[in-house]
This record gives sequence, C-alpha cells and structure tokens, in this order.
Amino acid sequence: MGEFTTRPVIQGTRGVATAGHYLAAAAGFRILEQGGNAVDAAAAMTFCLTLLEPHNCGLGGEVPLLIWSAKEKRAFSISGQGTAPAGMSLEWFRRAQLDVIPGDGFLPATVPAVVGTWAEALARFGTFSFAQVLQPAIELAEEGFPMYGSLQEHLAADGARMTGLYPASGAIWMKGGAAPAVGDLVENAAWAETLRRMIEAEKRAATKSRVAGLEAARDEFYRGETAARIGDFLASASVKDGTDRINRPFLTRSDLANWKAKVEDPVTIRYRGVEVHKCPAWSQGPVFLQQLALLEGFDLVALGHNSPDYLHTVIECAKLAFADREAYYGDPAFDKVPLEVLLSKEYNEARRALVTDAASLEFRPGDAGSGLPAVQDWLNTQADNEYARLHAHDTTHCDAIDRWGNMVAATPSGGWIQSSPVIPGVGFPLGTRGQMFSLNHHRANALAPGKRPRTTLTPSLASRDGKPWMAFGTPGGDQQDQWTLQFFLNIVEFGMDLQGAIDAPTVHTDHFPSSFFPRAAGLNRMAAEGRISQETRDALVAKGHEVRADGDWSHGRVLAVRINASGVLEAAASPRAGMAYAIGW
Repeated sequence: MGEFTTRPVIQGTRGVATAGHYLAAAAGFRILEQGGNAVDAAAAMTFCLTLLEPHNCGLGGEVPLLIWSAKEKRAFSISGQGTAPAGMSLEWFRRAQLDVIPGDGFLPATVPAVVGTWAEALARFGTFSFAQVLQPAIELAEEGFPMYGSLQEHLAADGARMTGLYPASGAIWMKGGAAPAVGDLVENAAWAETLRRMIEAEKRAATKSRVAGLEAARDEFYRGETAARIGDFLASASVKDGTDRINRPFLTRSDLANWKAKVEDPVTIRYRGVEVHKCPAWSQGPVFLQQLALLEGFDLVALGHNSPDYLHTVIECAKLAFADREAYYGDPAFDKVPLEVLLSKEYNEARRALVTDAASLEFRPGDAGSGLPAVQDWLNTQADNEYARLHAHDTTHCDAIDRWGNMVAATPSGGWIQSSPVIPGVGFPLGTRGQMFSLNHHRANALAPGKRPRTTLTPSLASRDGKPWMAFGTPGGDQQDQWTLQFFLNIVEFGMDLQGAIDAPTVHTDHFPSSFFPRAAGLNRMAAEGRISQETRDALVAKGHEVRADGDWSHGRVLAVRINASGVLEAAASPRAGMAYAIGW
C-alpha cells in the first residue's frame, strides 16, 4: 500500500482536465468529450472560472497561457496580460504625490485580457468556436450555480463595500443586501449577455471561417457594443480607492481597441533531464527557472525531503532569485532583462556560494553586468493589514491534456469583485494589475503607457526529450513559483506521484517586496504549513529564520496534469480550499 493521499491520481487515455472549481473542470472535460482539444477545454474552463470564482478572477482580468502544440511539437507562451492605458503615466502619479499605485478602484486598471487571449489561443491552436466553448459558462450564468463557502465568506466580509461603494456589484452579488446562503443559486444575466453578444458577432462572420468568427467575437468585446458600454461607463466613473481619494480611470475605449494578445517563445532551461518552460519576464515565471539553476548545484535527495537543511536551502535560493526578480524583471518590450545572465551556470555558481548554514538577513540582487543595484529605498516593511483584509483576493488555475498530446496550463486572475465596481450592463469589474508597476523610473517594471506590469501569474509547462510531459500551476501571488517549485522537486527529485507531490506540506519566504499594494516586504520571514513538524520549524529558527506556522492545508491550490511513462494521461488537484478538482477518462 502506498502513502496516503487525499485524492487519487486521475488517469485516462482520452483526456484529463483540472480546474480551481469542480464545475469548471466538468465543463473542460465536457469539451474534451465533444471532440475538442486541450486548448478548447482550457478556454471553456477559464470562462467558467471567471463566473464561478469572481473573487479570484474575472473577464476584466488576465490569463497568461503556456501551450504545448502537438502539431508543432513545441511549447508556446501567450501574453495574457493587458497593458497600461495610454493616459497612465509616471508624471500623473508624481503630480498626485503618490509613490505607490493603489490596489483597488480605477487607477490600476489595465486592458482586460481574458477574451483577447483566448481568441488568439483558439484561432492558433484550438478547434472549436467561441459558441461551443462559452456554452457551459452561459448555462451557469443564466441558470445559476450553487453558492459555496469561500465565495460566500468573501461576499459577507465585503458586504458594506458591495452595497455602498460598489452598488452595481451589490445588485448582482448581494441581492436583498445580504450574501446568498451556501447552496443558493446565483445568476449573472448581464455577464451571460456579454458572452451572447460575442457569439452573435461570431455567427455573422463564421460563414467565412472559424478564425474569422473568433476575430469577430473578439472585436465585439474590444470594439463593439461591449466596448461601448465599458467606455461610456469609464467616461464618467469615479470611486474612492486606497489613496483615500476619489479617482477616475485612465482606461478608455481606445485602449481596448488597440490591444491584442501576443504569441511568444517561452523561457526554457533544462533541469535533471526535464525542459521547463515559463512565460517571459513580463511575468515572474523565470524566477522558477532561476531557483532551479541555483538548486542544481545541491544534492537535494541527500539533504532529505522537507528536512531542515533541505527547506533552508530552498528558502535561501528563493531569496536570491526573488531579489533578482525585483531588480531586473519587466516587460521585455520596454526593459532589457538579462535572462541570458540570470539563468547562466556561471552566474548561478557565484550566487550559490552565498548560501551558507545561516539565514541571510540581506536583500541581495546580483550583478548581471551593470553593477550591483542600489536597494536602499526598495523595502517597505510596514504592512497595512487592514487594507489587506478588506481587499483579500487570489487567483485560480486550470490545466488540460487531450488524446493527441496538446497540453495547456492557464492561470486566470484579476478583475476581482472586491477590488473594483461591476460595470453596469456587462456584469464584471475591471482589473487592478497596474498596482504592480514601480513608480521609480530608474527601475525595471517602471510604469509606462502601453507596458505590461510584471505579473505574479505564472503557469508552468515541462517536456522531456522534445515530448510533452507535465502542466501545472497554483494561485498564490508571489508564492506561486515557490509552492509549484516544491511540487516539481517532489516529483523530479523525490519520485512522488502527482497527488502525493501536491499534498506534501510546503514553505515559502516573504523576503522581498510584495508585488501587491502596499508593497510591503517581510525580510527574513518564512511561512510553513502546520504539517511541517515543530522540530523542523525549531531547527529553522536556530538557523536564523523567522518562521510563522500557517494552517495545515493553507498554501495555494496546486493543480497538475501529465503524460506518464506508459503514455497514460494523469491529473491531480489540491484539496486545499476544497473546490479544485481533476477529471479524466
């Protein structure tokens, strides 16, 4: 009998899917059963998730993608991150005497990216129409989906905001002035109508081709009636935000019309015979690869899984990699990001030498060729806990593999109902990802019109010998590339199966500026799930770490799919938060 796991590894031959909500996983598998491929299935899951998890993601947010194309036999990244509006500038924030962009309201809104990203992905790699992939989401919006515990808790906590500051949000989510009870059906007719307008536009153009229909649906959202409704609302909208002022949006209808998702090459390194693919440095994705490049020089198996020495080594390498993230990562269209240095063996050999038996108390970016960055003013250690409580949010994730070997990892996020008001007539709010820009023009990731903020969203894809192997990801902001790293090492170094690797307890460090307003840093702080033994935590404290014990099952919700050595498709989902599920046949 093997080690106990909370759920079985799902296995099949025709297709597998995972999602942060079980109804979305069912929708993805429904598409696979209808003959769609993994891209079609992941699109369907994403749109369901933007309805089912409105506190974690929305149509006004973003969705970075990694896709393995069976036809082209290679991995692709799609930049599902919207850009800063044309009118959003460093000069405006200087005049307003603001040194950090707030995490709520209208100021941080970037172009909504979900619809355009999936239009690009379906046109290039999919086989279904928008009408087909949107059908499950429309059914859930029109017929209702059952309210569940974590969403109900968010709505109850944000009741005053929903009914007072964001009345259009309250009209959908707080009918009668109170959060629906768990098990009550929740509908969003305006949201469903937004999707139906896209389908009608697609039908009018689909006589030309499937791709023409997809483009027409996309154009309806960014240039048609939906764009007009968003633009008309933004032209006169204002709301109080984290600056304690009433502010108007920078985003305009013109910004919507001018945006398009991009298909790009992923960033890739090889670790222990596995090619690991991540989105480029407009995401934090390469920090996963930097950690691997540092850890490659240690015998992790000899250290022992989740031993004090192992966890210390993982944390110390994370500190170094995340310091480099802060110093160098940004939109490659604007910032020269020296990844060829940061991921090189020579650079990481030198960085690895900084890891000692004691916890480092320093914030230490490396010299990637232009001298050591000056970091004295980077670290705000004063956390605004009340703001964080009022604006608690997360992310979600989904993965799919089909019978032909196409594989997708998608991380939808942003457009949170607790952070910005629902736009009347469309059923969803704008996102707030612009809070991740720096307002210091000397730094990478400094705000500029048309630029992508460096997002924390970071799906993962892995291949072996030129063949697809695994797709995975998790919610969790800055911690995503720490929790998924430990999941990956559990498999590659310690030979665990998918579910065992997901179930295993994790740690993370906060030893860098948060990507979220108010951008606080937790120098030398690390968190361990409560299932990490007290003896191990005490040993880490003895090494100099400041250790916080979190809940036993509190770190993220890793989801994963892979093709095993026999060619069987596998999927697994974290039991954390209780809603994610894997399904296959």
